[in-house]
Amino acid sequence: MDNARAGLLNFILNSTHDAIVAVDSAGDVLVFNRAAEKLIGKQVADVLGKPVKEAIPNTGLDDVLRTGVPEINKAQQLHNRTVVVTNRMPVRDSQGKLVGAVAVFRDITEIRTLAEELTNLKQIQSLLTAVINSTQDAISVVDHRGMGILINPAYTRLIGFSEEDVIGKPATVDIAEGESVHLEVLRTRQPVKNAKMKVGPMKRPVVVNGSPILVDGKLMGSVAVIRDVSEIMQLTEELERIKSMVKGLEAKYTFDDVVAESPLMVQAVEQAKQVASTPVTVLLRGESGTGKELFAHAIHNASPRRHKPFVRVNCAALPKSLLESELFGYVDGAFTGARKGGRKGLFEEADGGTLFLDEIGVMDLSIQASFLRVLQEREIMRIGDSKPTPIDVRVVAATNVPLEQLVAEGNFREDLYYRLNVIPIFIPPLRQRPEDLAKLCRFLLRKLNQDYGRAVKGVDDEVMGRFLAYKWPGNVRELENVLGRAIINMGFQEQIIYSEHVPPLGWGGHLNQAVDMSYTRGNEGQTLSEAVARAEIEAIKRALERHSYNKTRAAKSLGISIRALYNKIHKYGLAPKTS
Repeated sequence: MDNARAGLLNFILNSTHDAIVAVDSAGDVLVFNRAAEKLIGKQVADVLGKPVKEAIPNTGLDDVLRTGVPEINKAQQLHNRTVVVTNRMPVRDSQGKLVGAVAVFRDITEIRTLAEELTNLKQIQSLLTAVINSTQDAISVVDHRGMGILINPAYTRLIGFSEEDVIGKPATVDIAEGESVHLEVLRTRQPVKNAKMKVGPMKRPVVVNGSPILVDGKLMGSVAVIRDVSEIMQLTEELERIKSMVKGLEAKYTFDDVVAESPLMVQAVEQAKQVASTPVTVLLRGESGTGKELFAHAIHNASPRRHKPFVRVNCAALPKSLLESELFGYVDGAFTGARKGGRKGLFEEADGGTLFLDEIGVMDLSIQASFLRVLQEREIMRIGDSKPTPIDVRVVAATNVPLEQLVAEGNFREDLYYRLNVIPIFIPPLRQRPEDLAKLCRFLLRKLNQDYGRAVKGVDDEVMGRFLAYKWPGNVRELENVLGRAIINMGFQEQIIYSEHVPPLGWGGHLNQAVDMSYTRGNEGQTLSEAVARAEIEAIKRALERHSYNKTRAAKSLGISIRALYNKIHKYGLAPKTS
């Protein structure tokens, strides 16, 4: 071999990362490259031509020379405790004669460290995968390009997409409505919170929180946690429906809030007070707006059950199917759409307290049978259940229609009627309790002042005369409405309600108002047109005087246009005299 080729071969051997040691047939070292120098800790000049056992005391090359058998991937520890893996091969000439041996070995200390780290990484990866897969929140991860790289089983259950549908696909692949949180995070490098959107083929409403994945300051991708809000929305709707029907679980009023000066009202209050301390069923009867619910509150608060729930239900506000499930509840799977696990009914919600059933007369006959069972047996049967549930509920019912007529027509069970009508309390209409009118006005004005932020002290004597003459078909509810509208018609600094502030009473509008006024003044002998004219004249005079003949303000207080006011002033000759 010429010097050039020998130099090239030597350069190649010294360039390799693996240590190489070669011996001749006598076991003397022929090749000892730089990697061998570093690994074994000896210089090539000290080793070449010397027996290999001197250079590497525990070498196995002499065994290969003796046996001619190669040794592959053998572990070996050097004198400096470095662990290597070596391959020893015999070297033969063209005739097959053994002329030497060569060993190639590598330090595996670093490889072992890397293997241990890799094992730890795999364990950590397995742990993280288990955590991600076990969470109930759907998780989606994309890379820095916005391509899907990971989803968990909760994601598949929520969205309805499999890994094949998402992995390697754009971040927008699962969005039905809304903007991609992943793309927003990748664009801004900032978290995104509570983003609302609809996802998957079913357009399920969700809320998404997204965060950037940063490694040493470099953006590697985005992770999003997706929460299903359809169940929350369903529960919210159900809660709102219950709120609108039940109106709370606490009684607000007592007998101190009941205005009772008239004999009929005093009698009703005394009767209610007597039965309040008993568990007996009470039936409140009276026209709409007379205060039946107020009595129900007061009876509950005067009873031993006052610290227990007070549940209010308007039977007319719900259809038959919903009223039955709300009153009695249902078990899991009782009907299509039933909430998982079932639900307690309002009778159970009121257990230990009072259930107020307003407008009991509209209750369907099929529900009346179940209601009768509650009154007789003190137990309810949930829809779909096979066993009854005992309850302790005091029932206060109310009606503004004659139940006797409904019984005669076959629209109300006779046996239920007698169960309810044990203690009937008749609440008189407002027209039969004129003694209460002035005190009622003061009571209602205090409440309306708080609602409207006003300081109205009372009503004018003329207005009270109109009120006393009016029949009040809407009862106390109508009186409150009239006073409220009168306050709205008043100036902010005004404190007394005058006739010009009061809206027309009843269905007859201004005609009814005029008749009331003429009746109040003892002008029964007038014709209708005369009564109307007189009422208009007096109303216009008062308005002009109160507003110092400012016709714009007077017209506004009367609720008419300025043109109409001028026409009436001219018609009735009400212009002020000039000297």
